[in-house]
Amino acid sequence: MADKSTDTRTSAGTSDAWWRGGVTYQIYPRSFADGNGDGIGDLAGITARLDYVAQLGVDAVWLSPFFKSPMKDFGYDISDYCDVDPLFGTLQDFDRLVRRAHELGLKVLIDQVYSHTSDQHPWFKESRSNRTNPKADWYVWADAKADGTPPNNWLSIFGGSAWQWETGRRQYFLHNFLTSQPDLNFHSRPVQDKILEAGKFWLDRGVDGFRLDVVNFYFHDAKLRDNPPWGNRPRTDGAIAPANPYGFQEHRYDKTQPENIAFLKRLRALLDTHGQTTSVGEIGADDPFVTMAEYTAGNDRLHMAYIFNLLTNEFSARHIRATVEGLEKHIGDGWPCWSLGNHDVARVLTRWGGAHPPQALSKVLIALLGSLRGSICVYQGEELGLTEAEVPFELLQDPFGITFWPEFKGRDGCRTPIPWSSAGEFAGFSNAAAWLPIPDEHRSRAVDVQDKAADSVLTLYRRFLQWRRQHPALQRGSIKFIDAPDNGLALVREHGPEKILAACNLSAQPFAVAVPRGWAVTPLAGHGFEPARAGETIEVPAYGAFFGSVK
Repeated sequence: MADKSTDTRTSAGTSDAWWRGGVTYQIYPRSFADGNGDGIGDLAGITARLDYVAQLGVDAVWLSPFFKSPMKDFGYDISDYCDVDPLFGTLQDFDRLVRRAHELGLKVLIDQVYSHTSDQHPWFKESRSNRTNPKADWYVWADAKADGTPPNNWLSIFGGSAWQWETGRRQYFLHNFLTSQPDLNFHSRPVQDKILEAGKFWLDRGVDGFRLDVVNFYFHDAKLRDNPPWGNRPRTDGAIAPANPYGFQEHRYDKTQPENIAFLKRLRALLDTHGQTTSVGEIGADDPFVTMAEYTAGNDRLHMAYIFNLLTNEFSARHIRATVEGLEKHIGDGWPCWSLGNHDVARVLTRWGGAHPPQALSKVLIALLGSLRGSICVYQGEELGLTEAEVPFELLQDPFGITFWPEFKGRDGCRTPIPWSSAGEFAGFSNAAAWLPIPDEHRSRAVDVQDKAADSVLTLYRRFLQWRRQHPALQRGSIKFIDAPDNGLALVREHGPEKILAACNLSAQPFAVAVPRGWAVTPLAGHGFEPARAGETIEVPAYGAFFGSVK
């Protein structure tokens, strides 16, 4: 295995590929900016705000789905892979967005949802019509058992059986999510071909890569064998809420099948024909470290992937270190993409900081994220220190939350609109009532409040991410943890001649880290955190961060 500190691989063969160690900013289109005044964010609104994104110092934007959809799962149920839903604009609006992003030096990644479609997709309408049509096997169909029950015990993540009866065909179809999201049958070569055609459509329009939704769900066990029970073992994937019976099974047969690797190679080959593109896969698996390593190994699969282990409620330096070191033991020559939040989990400031989190926690979390080996993803609003919104049941939009209320309140709380201004009825997001309510507490953290404030979370993000770009060790270097008190983390990143010691204090209590014998550590400046003293020990203030050059 190559030394990670001097590794020279990339998608095309060099370690300076833009995505390696880069920063991606996730945009949830419904909630970013409304350009046409209907209360729902859209592509024109995003384009108008791209200067703001570029000023953060990120390398790319990832757009959650904007394709044609009945919106039963807010765009993750696609009815046309190659068109924009009118709710978000037109293909011409998308082209303008890509052009503007590229003018600003931003790459554009788009969500690709390949495991399933909407039940309104023309492919499914044809497939469900009878058992002999040309697309009869494009979805996963199976006969009932002799007693009329589903073919096996597979469960839907969104609740209940993963099988839905279809009266026309007198068969069940598979849906790992909503019943309105039937699973495509990737054992059918024509399905793979059509999916790759859809990917090529967007690559030809200038996108720079894909975020691949539930990338390990494409294939199922062709024999439809029952999943075994999980038992009393603690779950290790971080993706399943305790209230969800989906976690009661070992998902041996309904996902993460070996046939998936061959398709990922076909997808990678397509990406590699379009220059310096990239791919990042979402992996929710029983053994996430092993799956991520397998899916990102070599130069012919995914460029990178992310898992859910830092997207849980568990917040401790010990857990973070164990997660990173656990992945490092398996990842080999693969490449991770780390994130602390996204559109599927409660906002990290609330998950990890509680009901009344200190804003300073937002600052040290970006220092932590930016110190890990891999690429990183920032979810919109984290740069403002937004907390999880409390959305009352009667205003919930998320079908996941409605099903599992009140133990699990769904994903609406992290999807509320971005507050661009503290004034105005709709906080600058729109001139109409927003699709989700904007909490009053978010107004005090609006962009216009933080934009010029020297001590704001937004100012710190801009300063830190711009500073990080100047240090190859933080982008592409090896990683090794050193011992630190329980309330913080200390680690060393090394790439070529550059060696940086980073220490992050995750608590309200100061802490000190002993400098290893024989090291001379010189504090680095310009990252936005208060200076910390360095000698035989490094003293880090509450919710502070230290970065020093090691000789």
